[in-house]
Amino acid sequence: MEASAAPLMSHLIELRGRLMWSVGAFFIAFILCYAVSAQIFNLLVIPFQWAVDWLELGHDEVRFIYTAPQEFFFTRIKIAAFGGLVLAFPVISGQLYAFIAPGLYRNERQAFFPYLIATPILFLLGAALVYFMVIPMAMWFFLSMEQTGGEGIATIQHLPKVSEYLSLIMTLIFAFGLVFQLPVAITLLARAGIVSTEGLADKRKYAIVFAFVAAAILTPPDPLTQIGLALPTILLYEVSILSARYIEKQRKQREQAADDEGETEDDDDTKSS
Repeated sequence: MEASAAPLMSHLIELRGRLMWSVGAFFIAFILCYAVSAQIFNLLVIPFQWAVDWLELGHDEVRFIYTAPQEFFFTRIKIAAFGGLVLAFPVISGQLYAFIAPGLYRNERQAFFPYLIATPILFLLGAALVYFMVIPMAMWFFLSMEQTGGEGIATIQHLPKVSEYLSLIMTLIFAFGLVFQLPVAITLLARAGIVSTEGLADKRKYAIVFAFVAAAILTPPDPLTQIGLALPTILLYEVSILSARYIEKQRKQREQAADDEGETEDDDDTKSS
């Protein structure tokens, strides 16, 4: 017990240090993002402006409102927290990798490291899809319901709240970023031997249904946004099958090489005897 206590305490001390570095990186990134949170919100409004321009609604400027005194302050806090987490992710993931890497074999570290790089890249791809395609399409759909007033016709105009718009775009970015991790998750499962390409291909029809169900849950209730999430999910599932097939091919090549090496050693032993 005393012999095992020292390694445990050293691991806990190291974990505390890694967590402190991660929290410190997040805090610094949070402060930086809060300092420019108003500018970040203005950047997030650009897709909304695109939708307004497409519809030619004739608005002189894009106008947002907030109905509580503290609403925009907490909106900026949310922007800073989300942006800080994104900026600090390389440090957090690096600290996590540095903590678990000594317990891995060399080939396991080499296999794990590419996924550590692919995760933020795929998340950013999902966020870019939301920013340049999904949000403009969704806003175009919602803003098209505005109604110009006249005799016997009520004027119906969209006045978005800053908190609700931010919640919408952050939810979509998180949903798409999470879905874009599908190739990483399935490839890791295939490398561990938990899933196979045959099983993934056989369950393709269930994956398609699940993609549309997940899109209906994670996105606003409009068909454009739901299809915009479901179709990339299905495409990523197909990419995951190809990635799993590549992993299985590599595994078979290694096993074949090991068998050939074993046969060669057996032949050498036979000749020497």
